[in-house]
Amino acid sequence: MTASDTAFHTLPDLIAEHARQRPEHPALRCGDEALSYAELDALMDRIAAALQRYGVQPGQCIAVCASPSVRYAALFMGALRAGVAVAPLAPSATAEALASMLRDAGARLLFVDADAELRLPAPEPALPRIALDGAAAGRAFDDWLAPAGTRPQPVAIMPETPFNIIYSSGTTGTPKGIVQSHGMRWAHIRRGATYDYGPHGTTLLATPLYSNTTLVVFVPTLAYGGCAVLMPKFDAL
Repeated sequence: MTASDTAFHTLPDLIAEHARQRPEHPALRCGDEALSYAELDALMDRIAAALQRYGVQPGQCIAVCASPSVRYAALFMGALRAGVAVAPLAPSATAEALASMLRDAGARLLFVDADAELRLPAPEPALPRIALDGAAAGRAFDDWLAPAGTRPQPVAIMPETPFNIIYSSGTTGTPKGIVQSHGMRWAHIRRGATYDYGPHGTTLLATPLYSNTTLVVFVPTLAYGGCAVLMPKFDAL
């Protein structure tokens, strides 16, 4: 199973294959934090199992409003392993816009960090918050995770299964959600063969994970076994 196959594969399965073949190869980096493919794969299992424990069902959605980080990227991939869609939201959005997007997405959980907390709407009991950076904004991510070594229940992911929800900028009105499927992302992965993605490659993500432009390069980087380097904030220096 490789990203160059013509038959449909999921990104979580491709990451698992890289973890088996090249466990120590770097997968994610952000500042001083890094995860190998083996570490990423194990963390994805714990995230997927934690989502299942909470009762988040395949096809449902979680939201993330935070700066780019290794945990953010791993959370995104772990949710996909559970068949759960991810709605990455812009921390720069207004509280009103964020509340609207959270309602529209039907998010079951909201993952945040300390910076995003300043712009978030008032907490709602029906939407628990998990703090990726351990901030007081929500339950600490490490406490929420399933124990090390936990494996999630297998989930059948089809091409039509939702992968993510991208929101428009809202410059002319309320931000609108665009549901993108695993099949669509598989098409991006297949096209990646043209651009020489592979284990030898490193992709610098200078834009946030809520940008579709970012996902267009982030997804094939991991699918082909490369290393994605995230920037918490763009810095030309």
